[in-house]
Amino acid sequence: MLNQFKEHIALNYPELLEKHFLVACSGGVDSVVLVHLCAQNKMDFSIVHCNFQLRGYESDMDAFFVEDLARKLSKKIYIKDFNTVGYVNKNKVSLQMAARELRYAWFEELMNAYQITTLVTAHQADDNLETFIINLSRGTGIKGLTGIPAKTSTISRPMLIFSRAQITQFAEIKNISWREDKSNRETRYLRNKIRYNVIPKLKELHPGFLANFESTRANLEGSAALLKDYLAALKRDLFQQQDDVIKISISSLLKLEPIKVYMYELFHEYGFKEWDDVAGLLSAISGKEVRSSTHRLIKDREDLLLQPLYPSINEKYLIDLVPGIITEPLNMKVDEVKAMGETSRKILYVDKETLNHKLSIRKWEKGDYFYPFGMKGTKRVSKFFKDEKMDLISKERQWLLCSGDSIVWIIGRRGDDRFKVTPKTKTILRFTITE
Repeated sequence: MLNQFKEHIALNYPELLEKHFLVACSGGVDSVVLVHLCAQNKMDFSIVHCNFQLRGYESDMDAFFVEDLARKLSKKIYIKDFNTVGYVNKNKVSLQMAARELRYAWFEELMNAYQITTLVTAHQADDNLETFIINLSRGTGIKGLTGIPAKTSTISRPMLIFSRAQITQFAEIKNISWREDKSNRETRYLRNKIRYNVIPKLKELHPGFLANFESTRANLEGSAALLKDYLAALKRDLFQQQDDVIKISISSLLKLEPIKVYMYELFHEYGFKEWDDVAGLLSAISGKEVRSSTHRLIKDREDLLLQPLYPSINEKYLIDLVPGIITEPLNMKVDEVKAMGETSRKILYVDKETLNHKLSIRKWEKGDYFYPFGMKGTKRVSKFFKDEKMDLISKERQWLLCSGDSIVWIIGRRGDDRFKVTPKTKTILRFTITE
């Protein structure tokens, strides 16, 4: 096993032979054997151990065991105690999720502090099979069926080529001691149910089940790579980036079959889960949207708009009438001029004496109306937006310059006729949008 490990590292993880890295060790057989293999291969590493304090004395004994292992191998060790139950109560997550979030946040903190680029974990082939079945039972795409990645930008998992039986057998032959976590036998956890109740039955069906699974998983991984390249090319054609918004033509999407599969593959990375609702946007009324925890997808006339979620901004910004520079919520210069000069959508000239209230900049609200420059009578701002063919996100971003309750300027788009410069104007005030 040591020779196979050495060859595997040299071929697939050569960077681990050149740089210092961290090894996550719980004290269980998989991670303890990983530590021994790395040490016997004369690799440069430190050990990290998390004490989640979930099993009282047993958790402390795990920490003492790993600390003693590090001392015997002359390796530096980092140990951290976590208030896992407190984290669960505060963040309303499961124990497993809490432990995962706590340990990986700490690992990242350590790596940043000591400029270490790689964490090595002891995930092995049976873990991969368990993850596959868990994902399959919950519903997933092809990526979820490829199991645990052997390598990411910061994590390496060289033990995936070994089964749990191989690792345990190696430890017994080499008289390597390890700690048994009794909670790993409790079948109230889904992974443990699969480990002890499902996988043994699958292995009974075929002695080579684990090897066959690994072959299938490798094929799926190859298919996933092809799909990734295809989707990247498809997104380049379909996704039009405009600042932080991605616009996707609905007519182009409707040419793809089967459409629900395409919708999943195109949008699942943005956290969406209600796929009937996502697909339903294609035929929904304009303005309908679906939200994930991080993004929203909006039906806007002939397109879908994809945008990250931001906190809503409903502030009103007060402005002085005196000339000066405005920096919030947008950059604008205010100055007095003797005569009107250059005109554009970024410049507005007004009769200062018509501004008899404190000025403000705010977002538009339902029921807003104004007197469009050059026209007689009023127009609802919502109707103006529709005539301008503005999408929902552009409407939400639109700022209004107001004098009291009256709209002076739909900023960057249209001024109000009531505040225009006339031959009777004594003082001209110029508002200029600056970059």
